[in-house]
Amino acid sequence: MLTQTNKPASKGAATPVNDTDQVFELAAELFRVMSAPMRLRIISSLCGAEKNVGELLSEINTTQPNMSQHLNNLFQAGVLGKRREGVQIYYRIVDERVAKLCRTVCTQIALQGE
Repeated sequence: MLTQTNKPASKGAATPVNDTDQVFELAAELFRVMSAPMRLRIISSLCGAEKNVGELLSEINTTQPNMSQHLNNLFQAGVLGKRREGVQIYYRIVDERVAKLCRTVCTQIALQGE
């Protein structure tokens, strides 16, 4: 059974979602958030540890504005959390369901060679 969390995902307790239509809507929203390859790269990069934008840019080939846009989308969706340390902003995964789903799907695709 899926659960619904308050945004950001790190706050509030998860509550069961009993309405089938709502379950499908929430699942579709989660898949929408994960539908961009760049966001999957970011999620994968953050699975091990929190990182700042510079660290993410050293691992992922994109521009700073593009990276910031995707980080903001993931933050707004409740997938990522962030904290400021001086002038640096560090991002981390706060919705482990997304990381687990990303790992599972990407691993299966890699194993199948597609």
